[in-house]
Amino acid sequence: MDVADMETRLEHDLLGDRYVPSSAYYGVHTLRAVENFPITGAPISIYPDLIRALACIKQAAALANADLRLLDARRRDAIVAACVEIREGKLHDQFVVDVIQGGAGTSTNMNANEVIANRALELLGHRRGDYQVLHPNEHVNMSQSTNDVYPTALKIAAHVGIQRLAEAMSSLRRSFEEKAEEFHDVLKMGRTQLQDAVPMTLGQEFSTYAVMLGEDEDRLREAACLICEINMGATAIGTGITAHPDYAKLVCTHLSAITGIPLVTSPNLVEATQDCGAFVQLSGVLKRTAVKLSKTCNDLRLLSSGPRAGLGEINLPPVQAGSSIMPGKVNPVIPEVVNQVAFEVIGNDLTVTFAAEAGQLQLNAFEPIVAHSLFKSVTHLTRACLTLEERCIRGITANRSAMRAAVERSIGIVTALNPYIGYANATAVAQEAHATDRGVYEVVLARRLLSKAQLDVLLHPDVLTKPQTMFDGQES
Repeated sequence: MDVADMETRLEHDLLGDRYVPSSAYYGVHTLRAVENFPITGAPISIYPDLIRALACIKQAAALANADLRLLDARRRDAIVAACVEIREGKLHDQFVVDVIQGGAGTSTNMNANEVIANRALELLGHRRGDYQVLHPNEHVNMSQSTNDVYPTALKIAAHVGIQRLAEAMSSLRRSFEEKAEEFHDVLKMGRTQLQDAVPMTLGQEFSTYAVMLGEDEDRLREAACLICEINMGATAIGTGITAHPDYAKLVCTHLSAITGIPLVTSPNLVEATQDCGAFVQLSGVLKRTAVKLSKTCNDLRLLSSGPRAGLGEINLPPVQAGSSIMPGKVNPVIPEVVNQVAFEVIGNDLTVTFAAEAGQLQLNAFEPIVAHSLFKSVTHLTRACLTLEERCIRGITANRSAMRAAVERSIGIVTALNPYIGYANATAVAQEAHATDRGVYEVVLARRLLSKAQLDVLLHPDVLTKPQTMFDGQES
């Protein structure tokens, strides 16, 4: 149905008059943006953290402007009430502009201004669009510019998402730690370059996955600290034009109280308005996390390969049928989906890098794609960690006997005998064992290089998997 056939109201902007659906809380600026940017089909409301962040900023701005006697109490209270509703999840369906848009985020800011203004008008007893009473730009956007509102909203939303991701990573890490403890005595062969190396325990293997996640949790917290510096009060380019001299400090204080985030005002607002370095840093940490998480999933798929013609050292919990043609086949679908999320995050990081580099002079016009890329990475990584933990790691079991048999057959255990029989003898043992399909233990005994008692000590699991003092050479 055409807009003209609906119940409409007439709004005006610099390009002229347009009819807006009467039921809409957004206005003419949002309407034009919807028409101008039919890019992804995904509205900004797919990121609720961003919508709440915008509401927090508009609420803080209204409070700061009222403190400075620039905004009367009646309008302040209406704007604040509208913002509180949006923070509680209401009216999110009215945030309709596309996540990818030209204009450095102006359409997103306008969308927020209009929705808040029209809801505030209702609360004041006026009809939507009655902007002579309360105006989206003059009152909701007072002392602000898209150029300080939008990057600040991205930082607040990212900070919230980071906390959620850190919790998911922590949960996954704890599951790996529990498996490391469960498998602490399971002897197996370690591998380098996909070839037999030296023995280790399955617990040691799983503990590394926990440590890697823990390291990235620390890096994520560091990145979260960097995005606590905001440029509210910068207005257009950082000079603070149209804002009261005390506004930046006041709005930051109110915003910190509203969000619970320890926000600070950047010491140089001109720099802060054009610099996307904090977003690049955060994206790099997300990429680091994705790369290491993907490597872990590669290992899980290798270790569980088989079940009879592969390594078959661990069993992943079956979650669905693996084939439409091969009965009984079960695939490692959970690690596979995490791999794919990692590939996406790596690509998103490249997008953020190019977008940050492409900024010119006093503003970066490409922050919408930075936002879209970061929010996708944070959201998908969070879900990937939770899915991996809940539907895979918890249910992993070990094929203990298969791993022990592989150790006993492996030529790699000859490395443990190097200090006692010498590298040349060890090489000869390895070659003979491989050529005759016999075990190292058997060949060493046949060559009378060590006694059975000595071998039993040297090839004991505790000796094979931990640093040891040199064997004294005495037979028991």
